[in-house]
Amino acid sequence: MTDFNGITKQAQDLADQVKAAIPQVKFNKNGYEIRTQVLEMAKGFEEFQFGSKFAGWEQSVKRDPETGEVVTTVEMPTVPGVDKVLETAEKFYNFINNATGNK
Repeated sequence: MTDFNGITKQAQDLADQVKAAIPQVKFNKNGYEIRTQVLEMAKGFEEFQFGSKFAGWEQSVKRDPETGEVVTTVEMPTVPGVDKVLETAEKFYNFINNATGNK
C-alpha cells in the first residue's frame, strides 16, 4: 500500500522550504524605511570611494632609497564623515524624487 500521509507530509515540507527560501517582496515602504535604505546606500558608496582612493594612494607612495623620504605629491584621501554621507544621501534621495538641479 502507498503511504499517502508520508507523501503529503514530504510535499508540505518541500513547499515550506521553498516558501522560506523565496524573498518576501514588500511594495509599500514608509518614509523611514526609504530614508534608511538611501542612507545605507550613501554610506556604502562613500566607503567604496574612500577604499578606492586609499588603495590608489598606497600604490602611489614611493620612498627615495637613499634618503628614505617619501617622494610623491599625492595626498592621502580623507575619511568621509557624517556630513559627506548625508550629502551623498541627499543627492540619492533627490534623484529618487526626480528633483531637478544638482548640488
